[in-house]
Amino acid sequence: MSTTADAPNLARTPFHQYHVEQGGKLVDFAGWEMPLHYGSILEEHHQVRTSGGLFDVSHMGRVRFSGRDARRFLDHVCTRQIHDMTDGQVRYSLVCNEAGGCRDDVLVYRLGESEFVMVVNASNRLKLMEHFEQVKAAREFIFKMKDETQSTAMIAMQGPKVIELISSFSSQIPQLKRYRFVEKNLIFAKFLISRTGYTGEDGVEVILPAKMAGQAVEMLMKNMGDDAAAVKPAGLGARDSLRLEAGMPLYGHEITEEIDPISAGLNFAVKLNKGEDNPDIGRYIGQDALQRIAKEGPKRRLVGLKLQGKRSARQGMKVLKDGQEVGFVTSGCLSPTLGYPIAMAYLDAPAAIEDAKVQVDFAGKAVVEASVVPMPFYKAKS
Repeated sequence: MSTTADAPNLARTPFHQYHVEQGGKLVDFAGWEMPLHYGSILEEHHQVRTSGGLFDVSHMGRVRFSGRDARRFLDHVCTRQIHDMTDGQVRYSLVCNEAGGCRDDVLVYRLGESEFVMVVNASNRLKLMEHFEQVKAAREFIFKMKDETQSTAMIAMQGPKVIELISSFSSQIPQLKRYRFVEKNLIFAKFLISRTGYTGEDGVEVILPAKMAGQAVEMLMKNMGDDAAAVKPAGLGARDSLRLEAGMPLYGHEITEEIDPISAGLNFAVKLNKGEDNPDIGRYIGQDALQRIAKEGPKRRLVGLKLQGKRSARQGMKVLKDGQEVGFVTSGCLSPTLGYPIAMAYLDAPAAIEDAKVQVDFAGKAVVEASVVPMPFYKAKS
Protein backbone atom coordinates (compact mmCIF):
# COMPACT_ATOMS: atom_id res chain seq x y z
CA MET A 1 0.00 0.00 0.00
CA SER A 2 1.14 3.56 -0.66
CA THR A 3 -0.17 6.89 0.58
CA THR A 4 -2.61 8.68 -1.67
CA ALA A 5 -0.11 11.48 -2.19
CA ASP A 6 1.95 8.98 -4.22
CA ALA A 7 -0.98 8.09 -6.50
CA PRO A 8 -3.34 11.04 -7.12
CA ASN A 9 -5.52 9.35 -9.78
CA LEU A 10 -7.24 6.85 -7.52
CA ALA A 11 -10.89 5.85 -7.62
CA ARG A 12 -12.94 7.03 -4.66
CA THR A 13 -15.85 5.22 -3.05
CA PRO A 14 -19.15 7.01 -2.28
CA PHE A 15 -18.01 7.14 1.37
CA HIS A 16 -14.85 9.16 0.67
CA GLN A 17 -16.07 12.31 2.39
CA TYR A 18 -17.06 10.25 5.43
CA HIS A 19 -13.52 8.84 5.66
CA VAL A 20 -12.05 12.34 5.51
CA GLU A 21 -14.43 13.65 8.19
CA GLN A 22 -13.56 10.72 10.48
CA GLY A 23 -9.82 11.31 10.10
CA GLY A 24 -9.10 8.20 8.07
CA LYS A 25 -5.52 7.65 6.85
CA LEU A 26 -6.12 7.08 3.15
CA VAL A 27 -3.90 4.78 1.10
CA ASP A 28 -3.78 3.26 -2.37
CA PHE A 29 -5.40 -0.17 -2.36
CA ALA A 30 -5.93 -1.86 -5.74
CA GLY A 31 -6.35 1.54 -7.39
CA TRP A 32 -8.81 2.85 -4.80
CA GLU A 33 -8.31 5.50 -2.15
CA MET A 34 -9.20 3.56 0.99
CA PRO A 35 -8.85 4.09 4.76
CA LEU A 36 -6.05 2.07 6.35
CA HIS A 37 -7.19 3.16 9.79
CA TYR A 38 -8.82 6.06 11.66
CA GLY A 39 -6.15 6.37 14.32
CA SER A 40 -5.30 2.90 15.62
CA ILE A 41 -5.45 -0.47 13.85
CA LEU A 42 -5.19 -2.21 17.22
CA GLU A 43 -8.14 -0.32 18.72
CA GLU A 44 -10.26 -0.94 15.62
CA HIS A 45 -9.43 -4.65 15.75
CA HIS A 46 -10.53 -4.93 19.39
CA GLN A 47 -13.63 -2.81 18.67
CA VAL A 48 -14.80 -5.38 16.11
CA ARG A 49 -14.02 -8.35 18.35
CA THR A 50 -15.83 -6.89 21.37
CA SER A 51 -18.61 -4.77 19.88
CA GLY A 52 -18.80 -3.69 16.23
CA GLY A 53 -16.99 -2.05 13.35
CA LEU A 54 -18.09 -0.46 10.08
CA PHE A 55 -15.98 -1.12 6.97
CA ASP A 56 -16.27 0.53 3.58
CA VAL A 57 -15.88 -2.34 1.09
CA SER A 58 -17.18 -0.44 -1.94
CA HIS A 59 -13.91 -1.14 -3.75
CA MET A 60 -15.04 -4.75 -4.14
CA GLY A 61 -16.50 -5.44 -7.58
CA ARG A 62 -20.23 -6.06 -7.97
CA VAL A 63 -21.44 -7.67 -11.19
CA ARG A 64 -25.06 -8.53 -12.06
CA PHE A 65 -25.93 -11.48 -14.33
CA SER A 66 -29.44 -11.87 -15.73
CA GLY A 67 -31.16 -13.76 -18.50
CA ARG A 68 -31.72 -17.21 -19.90
CA ASP A 69 -28.23 -18.66 -19.48
CA ALA A 70 -27.07 -16.71 -16.43
CA ARG A 71 -27.20 -19.74 -14.15
CA ARG A 72 -25.59 -22.07 -16.69
CA PHE A 73 -22.79 -19.58 -17.26
CA LEU A 74 -22.09 -19.24 -13.51
CA ASP A 75 -22.02 -23.02 -13.14
CA HIS A 76 -19.43 -23.10 -15.93
CA VAL A 77 -17.08 -20.58 -14.28
CA CYS A 78 -17.66 -21.34 -10.57
CA THR A 79 -16.29 -24.32 -8.65
CA ARG A 80 -19.36 -24.37 -6.39
CA GLN A 81 -22.79 -25.54 -7.54
CA ILE A 82 -25.01 -22.67 -8.59
CA HIS A 83 -27.98 -24.51 -10.11
CA ASP A 84 -29.30 -25.72 -6.75
CA MET A 85 -29.13 -22.35 -4.99
CA THR A 86 -32.39 -20.88 -3.77
CA ASP A 87 -33.60 -17.28 -3.83
CA GLY A 88 -31.98 -15.28 -1.03
CA GLN A 89 -28.95 -17.57 -0.78
CA VAL A 90 -25.27 -16.58 -0.96
CA ARG A 91 -22.47 -18.98 -1.86
CA TYR A 92 -18.72 -18.62 -1.57
CA SER A 93 -16.97 -20.01 -4.65
CA LEU A 94 -13.78 -19.89 -6.68
CA VAL A 95 -13.31 -18.92 -10.30
CA CYS A 96 -10.41 -21.00 -11.62
CA ASN A 97 -8.20 -21.21 -14.69
CA GLU A 98 -7.70 -24.40 -16.70
CA ALA A 99 -4.80 -25.49 -14.46
CA GLY A 100 -6.97 -25.19 -11.35
CA GLY A 101 -5.34 -21.97 -10.13
CA CYS A 102 -7.59 -19.33 -8.60
CA ARG A 103 -8.56 -16.39 -10.78
CA ASP A 104 -10.47 -15.10 -7.76
CA ASP A 105 -12.65 -16.07 -4.83
CA VAL A 106 -16.17 -14.67 -5.06
CA LEU A 107 -19.58 -14.50 -3.42
CA VAL A 108 -22.61 -15.35 -5.58
CA TYR A 109 -26.06 -14.05 -4.58
CA ARG A 110 -29.18 -15.58 -6.13
CA LEU A 111 -31.92 -12.98 -6.55
CA GLY A 112 -34.09 -15.16 -8.78
CA GLU A 113 -33.98 -18.13 -11.13
CA SER A 114 -32.19 -16.11 -13.79
CA GLU A 115 -30.71 -13.22 -11.81
CA PHE A 116 -27.53 -13.22 -9.75
CA VAL A 117 -25.03 -10.77 -8.28
CA MET A 118 -21.36 -11.66 -7.87
CA VAL A 119 -19.00 -9.83 -5.50
CA VAL A 120 -15.34 -10.05 -6.57
CA ASN A 121 -12.02 -8.71 -5.33
CA ALA A 122 -11.15 -5.18 -6.40
CA SER A 123 -7.82 -6.17 -7.94
CA ASN A 124 -9.47 -8.86 -10.10
CA ARG A 125 -12.62 -7.12 -11.34
CA LEU A 126 -11.38 -6.04 -14.76
CA LYS A 127 -9.54 -9.32 -15.30
CA LEU A 128 -12.68 -11.29 -14.52
CA MET A 129 -14.91 -9.13 -16.69
CA GLU A 130 -12.64 -9.79 -19.66
CA HIS A 131 -12.58 -13.52 -18.86
CA PHE A 132 -16.37 -13.66 -18.55
CA GLU A 133 -16.85 -11.91 -21.88
CA GLN A 134 -14.54 -14.43 -23.55
CA VAL A 135 -16.36 -17.41 -22.01
CA LYS A 136 -19.75 -15.96 -22.92
CA ALA A 137 -18.75 -15.55 -26.57
CA ALA A 138 -17.01 -18.93 -26.85
CA ARG A 139 -19.93 -20.87 -25.34
CA GLU A 140 -22.62 -18.68 -26.96
CA PHE A 141 -24.37 -18.17 -23.64
CA ILE A 142 -27.29 -15.74 -23.72
CA PHE A 143 -27.43 -13.41 -20.71
CA LYS A 144 -26.71 -9.84 -19.70
CA MET A 145 -23.72 -8.88 -17.58
CA LYS A 146 -23.57 -5.48 -15.92
CA ASP A 147 -20.73 -4.08 -13.83
CA GLU A 148 -22.50 -2.22 -11.00
CA THR A 149 -19.37 -1.35 -9.00
CA GLN A 150 -19.57 2.39 -9.68
CA SER A 151 -23.35 2.69 -9.36
CA THR A 152 -23.52 0.91 -5.99
CA ALA A 153 -21.74 1.07 -2.65
CA MET A 154 -21.02 -1.66 -0.12
CA ILE A 155 -20.40 -1.66 3.61
CA ALA A 156 -19.71 -4.38 6.16
CA MET A 157 -20.82 -4.14 9.78
CA GLN A 158 -19.12 -6.80 11.88
CA GLY A 159 -19.04 -7.63 15.58
CA PRO A 160 -20.97 -9.37 18.36
CA LYS A 161 -23.36 -6.43 18.92
CA VAL A 162 -24.13 -5.67 15.27
CA ILE A 163 -27.12 -7.94 14.68
CA GLU A 164 -28.93 -6.63 17.74
CA LEU A 165 -28.32 -3.02 16.70
CA ILE A 166 -29.28 -3.45 13.07
CA SER A 167 -32.49 -5.27 14.01
CA SER A 168 -34.03 -1.84 14.61
CA PHE A 169 -34.08 -1.40 10.82
CA SER A 170 -35.67 -4.77 10.11
CA SER A 171 -36.98 -7.61 12.25
CA GLN A 172 -36.00 -10.00 9.41
CA ILE A 173 -32.26 -9.51 9.78
CA PRO A 174 -31.79 -11.32 13.14
CA GLN A 175 -33.70 -14.27 11.62
CA LEU A 176 -31.33 -14.57 8.67
CA LYS A 177 -29.12 -17.63 8.61
CA ARG A 178 -25.47 -17.32 7.65
CA TYR A 179 -25.01 -16.85 3.90
CA ARG A 180 -28.59 -15.69 3.35
CA PHE A 181 -29.77 -12.21 2.35
CA VAL A 182 -32.88 -10.04 2.11
CA GLU A 183 -33.71 -7.06 -0.07
CA LYS A 184 -35.21 -4.17 1.90
CA ASN A 185 -36.57 -0.80 0.85
CA LEU A 186 -34.97 1.79 3.12
CA ILE A 187 -34.93 5.59 2.64
CA PHE A 188 -36.60 5.18 -0.76
CA ALA A 189 -33.98 2.77 -2.12
CA LYS A 190 -33.40 -0.97 -2.30
CA PHE A 191 -30.74 -2.38 0.04
CA LEU A 192 -29.38 -5.94 -0.24
CA ILE A 193 -28.45 -7.10 3.27
CA SER A 194 -26.55 -10.39 3.68
CA ARG A 195 -25.37 -12.21 6.79
CA THR A 196 -21.83 -12.56 5.50
CA GLY A 197 -18.46 -11.09 6.41
CA TYR A 198 -14.68 -11.39 6.45
CA THR A 199 -13.68 -10.99 10.08
CA GLY A 200 -14.74 -14.18 11.86
CA GLU A 201 -17.47 -12.23 13.68
CA ASP A 202 -21.21 -12.19 13.05
CA GLY A 203 -22.59 -9.28 11.12
CA VAL A 204 -23.89 -8.12 7.76
CA GLU A 205 -22.72 -6.80 4.42
CA VAL A 206 -24.94 -4.26 2.68
CA ILE A 207 -25.09 -3.35 -1.03
CA LEU A 208 -26.91 -0.09 -1.73
CA PRO A 209 -27.19 2.60 -4.42
CA ALA A 210 -24.11 4.83 -4.49
CA LYS A 211 -26.27 7.97 -4.33
CA MET A 212 -27.66 6.85 -0.96
CA ALA A 213 -24.27 6.26 0.69
CA GLY A 214 -24.20 9.53 2.65
CA GLN A 215 -27.69 9.09 4.05
CA ALA A 216 -27.02 5.45 4.87
CA VAL A 217 -23.94 6.24 6.95
CA GLU A 218 -25.76 9.03 8.75
CA MET A 219 -28.63 6.66 9.53
CA LEU A 220 -26.44 3.75 10.64
CA MET A 221 -23.85 5.73 12.55
CA LYS A 222 -25.85 8.58 14.06
CA ASN A 223 -24.38 7.89 17.52
CA MET A 224 -20.82 7.36 16.36
CA GLY A 225 -19.54 10.53 17.98
CA ASP A 226 -19.99 8.90 21.37
CA ASP A 227 -16.75 7.25 22.60
CA ALA A 228 -18.88 4.39 23.92
CA ALA A 229 -20.61 3.79 20.56
CA ALA A 230 -21.22 0.11 19.84
CA VAL A 231 -20.15 0.45 16.20
CA LYS A 232 -17.21 2.57 15.04
CA PRO A 233 -15.43 2.93 11.71
CA ALA A 234 -12.62 0.48 10.94
CA GLY A 235 -10.08 0.39 8.12
CA LEU A 236 -8.21 -2.09 5.96
CA GLY A 237 -5.52 -2.67 8.60
CA ALA A 238 -7.94 -4.15 11.12
CA ARG A 239 -9.80 -5.99 8.35
CA ASP A 240 -6.57 -7.82 7.49
CA SER A 241 -5.62 -8.81 11.05
CA LEU A 242 -9.21 -9.90 11.74
CA ARG A 243 -9.44 -12.13 8.66
CA LEU A 244 -6.03 -13.63 9.44
CA GLU A 245 -7.10 -14.62 12.96
CA ALA A 246 -10.21 -16.17 11.37
CA GLY A 247 -8.06 -18.17 8.94
CA MET A 248 -9.68 -16.59 5.87
CA PRO A 249 -7.65 -16.45 2.64
CA LEU A 250 -6.68 -13.20 0.95
CA TYR A 251 -6.23 -13.08 -2.81
CA GLY A 252 -2.61 -12.48 -3.72
CA HIS A 253 -1.49 -14.19 -0.51
CA GLU A 254 -3.15 -17.55 0.17
CA ILE A 255 -4.73 -17.90 -3.28
CA THR A 256 -3.36 -16.86 -6.67
CA GLU A 257 -3.47 -17.96 -10.30
CA GLU A 258 -0.71 -20.43 -9.40
CA ILE A 259 -2.36 -21.82 -6.25
CA ASP A 260 -5.36 -24.15 -6.39
CA PRO A 261 -8.21 -24.14 -3.84
CA ILE A 262 -7.53 -27.71 -2.67
CA SER A 263 -3.99 -26.85 -1.60
CA ALA A 264 -5.53 -23.78 0.09
CA GLY A 265 -7.87 -25.97 2.15
CA LEU A 266 -10.98 -24.66 0.39
CA ASN A 267 -12.33 -28.10 -0.49
CA PHE A 268 -15.79 -27.12 0.78
CA ALA A 269 -16.03 -24.64 -2.11
CA VAL A 270 -15.04 -27.17 -4.79
CA LYS A 271 -17.59 -29.52 -6.34
CA LEU A 272 -15.34 -32.14 -7.91
CA ASN A 273 -18.11 -34.09 -9.66
CA LYS A 274 -20.20 -31.20 -10.92
CA GLY A 275 -22.19 -32.11 -14.02
CA GLU A 276 -21.39 -35.81 -13.92
CA ASP A 277 -24.93 -36.75 -12.90
CA ASN A 278 -26.57 -33.91 -14.83
CA PRO A 279 -25.12 -33.15 -18.29
CA ASP A 280 -27.32 -30.06 -18.56
CA ILE A 281 -25.21 -28.40 -15.86
CA GLY A 282 -21.89 -29.19 -17.48
CA ARG A 283 -18.39 -29.03 -16.05
CA TYR A 284 -16.58 -25.91 -14.94
CA ILE A 285 -13.26 -24.45 -16.03
CA GLY A 286 -10.46 -26.11 -14.07
CA GLN A 287 -12.52 -29.12 -12.97
CA ASP A 288 -10.28 -31.68 -14.68
CA ALA A 289 -7.17 -30.23 -13.05
CA LEU A 290 -8.79 -30.08 -9.60
CA GLN A 291 -9.91 -33.70 -9.88
CA ARG A 292 -6.30 -34.72 -10.59
CA ILE A 293 -4.97 -32.67 -7.68
CA ALA A 294 -7.57 -34.15 -5.32
CA LYS A 295 -6.76 -37.69 -6.47
CA GLU A 296 -2.98 -37.33 -6.22
CA GLY A 297 -3.05 -35.06 -3.18
CA PRO A 298 -1.65 -31.52 -3.20
CA LYS A 299 2.13 -31.19 -3.04
CA ARG A 300 1.81 -28.33 -0.58
CA ARG A 301 -0.87 -27.48 1.96
CA LEU A 302 -1.88 -24.26 3.66
CA VAL A 303 -1.35 -24.43 7.43
CA GLY A 304 -1.47 -22.20 10.45
CA LEU A 305 1.69 -21.34 12.38
CA LYS A 306 2.08 -20.16 15.96
CA LEU A 307 5.40 -18.40 16.39
CA GLN A 308 7.46 -17.92 19.51
CA GLY A 309 8.39 -14.43 20.66
CA LYS A 310 6.69 -11.26 19.41
CA ARG A 311 8.02 -10.80 15.86
CA SER A 312 5.55 -11.00 12.98
CA ALA A 313 6.30 -13.16 9.96
CA ARG A 314 5.81 -11.57 6.54
CA GLN A 315 4.74 -12.85 3.15
CA GLY A 316 7.53 -14.66 1.34
CA MET A 317 9.60 -15.62 4.38
CA LYS A 318 10.99 -19.15 4.15
CA VAL A 319 9.82 -21.92 6.46
CA LEU A 320 12.48 -24.45 7.47
CA LYS A 321 12.51 -27.89 9.04
CA ASP A 322 15.80 -29.36 10.22
CA GLY A 323 17.59 -26.65 8.27
CA GLN A 324 15.86 -27.46 4.98
CA GLU A 325 13.34 -25.19 3.24
CA VAL A 326 9.87 -26.78 3.33
CA GLY A 327 7.60 -23.84 2.52
CA PHE A 328 6.89 -20.13 2.67
CA VAL A 329 4.75 -17.66 4.65
CA THR A 330 1.74 -16.10 2.93
CA SER A 331 0.43 -13.81 5.73
CA GLY A 332 1.42 -13.03 9.29
CA CYS A 333 0.81 -10.66 12.20
CA LEU A 334 1.07 -10.32 15.94
CA SER A 335 -2.48 -11.39 16.80
CA PRO A 336 -4.20 -8.58 18.73
CA THR A 337 -6.73 -11.02 20.19
CA LEU A 338 -4.42 -13.91 21.08
CA GLY A 339 -1.33 -11.94 22.02
CA TYR A 340 1.22 -13.97 20.04
CA PRO A 341 2.41 -14.06 16.40
CA ILE A 342 0.42 -16.13 13.94
CA ALA A 343 0.92 -16.83 10.26
CA MET A 344 -0.41 -18.79 7.35
CA ALA A 345 2.09 -20.72 5.25
CA TYR A 346 2.32 -23.30 2.51
CA LEU A 347 4.35 -26.33 3.58
CA ASP A 348 5.39 -29.42 1.66
CA ALA A 349 2.70 -32.02 2.37
CA PRO A 350 4.93 -34.28 4.54
CA ALA A 351 5.71 -31.30 6.81
CA ALA A 352 2.13 -30.00 6.99
CA ILE A 353 1.25 -32.01 10.10
CA GLU A 354 -0.44 -30.55 13.16
CA ASP A 355 1.99 -29.90 16.05
CA ALA A 356 5.00 -30.25 13.76
CA LYS A 357 7.92 -28.03 14.76
CA VAL A 358 9.34 -25.73 12.10
CA GLN A 359 11.30 -22.49 11.90
CA VAL A 360 10.59 -19.19 10.12
CA ASP A 361 13.60 -17.53 8.50
CA PHE A 362 13.37 -13.76 9.03
CA ALA A 363 15.35 -12.91 5.87
CA GLY A 364 18.55 -14.27 7.35
CA LYS A 365 18.41 -11.94 10.37
CA ALA A 366 16.89 -14.50 12.73
CA VAL A 367 15.31 -17.94 12.77
CA VAL A 368 12.19 -18.19 14.93
CA GLU A 369 10.67 -21.42 16.21
CA ALA A 370 7.05 -22.15 15.23
CA SER A 371 4.45 -24.89 15.52
CA VAL A 372 1.87 -26.04 12.98
CA VAL A 373 -1.57 -25.37 14.48
CA PRO A 374 -5.17 -25.79 13.25
CA MET A 375 -7.12 -22.92 11.72
CA PRO A 376 -8.96 -20.75 12.37
CA PHE A 377 -6.70 -19.32 15.04
CA TYR A 378 -9.73 -17.56 16.54
CA LYS A 379 -13.41 -18.49 16.50
CA ALA A 380 -16.16 -16.20 17.71
CA LYS A 381 -18.46 -17.42 20.45
CA SER A 382 -21.83 -18.40 19.00
